Amino acid sequence: MSPTVQVSPTVQRLPRLMVVADAASAARPLPEIAATAAEHGARGFVLRARELPPREQAELAAALRAVLPAGCVVIQAGGRGPAVHLSSTEPFPEIRPALVGRSCHHGADVDRAAAEKCDYVFVSPVFETASKPGYGPALGPAGLAALCRPNLPVFALGGVLPERVAACLQAGAYGVAVMGPVLRDPPIVAAYLAALSEVTSS
Repeated sequence: MSPTVQVSPTVQRLPRLMVVADAASAARPLPEIAATAAEHGARGFVLRARELPPREQAELAAALRAVLPAGCVVIQAGGRGPAVHLSSTEPFPEIRPALVGRSCHHGADVDRAAAEKCDYVFVSPVFETASKPGYGPALGPAGLAALCRPNLPVFALGGVLPERVAACLQAGAYGVAVMGPVLRDPPIVAAYLAALSEVTSS
């Protein structure tokens, strides 16, 4: 069960809900979306803006941090900065940042991340997702459970709606990562946090 997952002191500050702030998918400015999500309790964000030049990525990351409350975690997709999130194929940074995560889709991806001593992983797609139709196949809770490893916090990503949060945590996930639902409707963060709290406090 997720509440018994052991995490390092570095990772203890990671919230169980991570918002994937994808610049290409946002219909409104990301800082505006992030600020509204934070008003409803979101405290973890992964900025994904690989299509932008490095300078614009840095400016967008700074703009996000400027509108978020103190204590929020902003992780940048790519190999730059003190907190980074890597794709399943991206090389591990030569100089290890303070916080490193990796996207995983198969057991080999998760084993690689564990061997690299990543702080956490995103596992996807757990369910069919409107953001990436046809991307998969969907793992389902059983497939998610097969990819969970001791001492490696797993965030379930892909088609995770509030009513599916309990199934993800019961499969062994530490938390959930959400993109489309929050980008479209930031106040839905409150529903995700309520679902997470119901499982982790029981």
